[in-house]
Amino acid sequence: MLTDHRRAFNAGWRPETYARLRQTVSERAGAALGFKVSETPCFFPRAVMDEMAEIGHTLVMQIFGNPEAMRAAEAAVPERFRGFTQEAMPTFLQVDFGLVRTAEGVAPRLVELQAFPSLYGFQSLLGEAYRDVYHLDGGLGVYLGGLDAGAYRALVGRAILGDRDPSEVVLLEIQPEQQKTRPDFTATERLWGVRTVDVAEVVREGRRLFHRRDGRLEQIRRIYNRVIPDELERTGLALPFDYRDELDVEWAGHPSWYFRISKFNIPWLAHPAVPPTWYLHELERWPEDRDRYLLKPLFSFAGGGILFGPGEAELAAIPAGARDQFIVQERMDFAPVIDTPDGPTQAEVRIMYVWTDRLHATLPLVRMGRGQMMGVAHNRHLDWVGASAALIAEG
Repeated sequence: MLTDHRRAFNAGWRPETYARLRQTVSERAGAALGFKVSETPCFFPRAVMDEMAEIGHTLVMQIFGNPEAMRAAEAAVPERFRGFTQEAMPTFLQVDFGLVRTAEGVAPRLVELQAFPSLYGFQSLLGEAYRDVYHLDGGLGVYLGGLDAGAYRALVGRAILGDRDPSEVVLLEIQPEQQKTRPDFTATERLWGVRTVDVAEVVREGRRLFHRRDGRLEQIRRIYNRVIPDELERTGLALPFDYRDELDVEWAGHPSWYFRISKFNIPWLAHPAVPPTWYLHELERWPEDRDRYLLKPLFSFAGGGILFGPGEAELAAIPAGARDQFIVQERMDFAPVIDTPDGPTQAEVRIMYVWTDRLHATLPLVRMGRGQMMGVAHNRHLDWVGASAALIAEG
């Protein structure tokens, strides 16, 4: 990818500059980094990023344009996560792509999609920090859809805040001080003025929700929701409210959308970028080349529960009544397209969207890795991998 940029970067890289990058990102975000930030950004042509953004848009619109698929997705939402005041459309959408080699060259292939917020604050600061600390100007952009830093922050701010004052909006999370994504929470407060609140500390009075701000109770009028449903289920945390209740609050990222736009939709999609995918309970027999396929839970987060070429015993262990909670997907071979001093490295690219007046592609997020799993947690002991950003060349 952009060989001239890559060679120049590798030749000029210094460990002390990388240390300064980490320090700069931490200072700008306002929190220590709890995960590995890669030594390098990834350089991409604008056309490649625009292609992924357009494919993601097409796939999302395929889902919304299929009433049968939407009815099926609606039926898949667990009862406790249905909402009285959910958004008409999901405010936040993520579409993840792996890069593979084809006869025509490197091409994107869908990994998964999710209607849940990503690192909108942290990721913008990371991309800008790579460019600033490494002095990578010369026409390298950070954003998508014709956005610059100011337009990005205005658009994402509108998605998070709606028409509310920042003092009326909270970022809601489970034990936020313990989350690895805390730098994004602090960055969100710095960029948009939205404070983070532990969901367990919310106070309910009738139809209204409150949190304690500077020693007094303040009403919560809009929730920027970062509570992951499968983490809520895993911890068994009892909420001070019920998602199904008629509450005087707006949602930016209601948890029902976590289920309605998710891996559940992939078997309904038809596009060259989508690998063959089936629901486990509808698969009459496992494909012959077992190792070429993955078993994925429908509603897990950050790669949780994925099995590579599961054996008969692992499949038999899934009860018949739970088999509709999994998909079987053809495994893709990620191409090691990023040339680093430690050798070629794979990249997974997330296109981050917001839905305001329409669906907007805003920013790419990149994960670099060398193992089977691309998540930062799965590559934390390696060099030249981890959380990264795309620097985009025009032309």
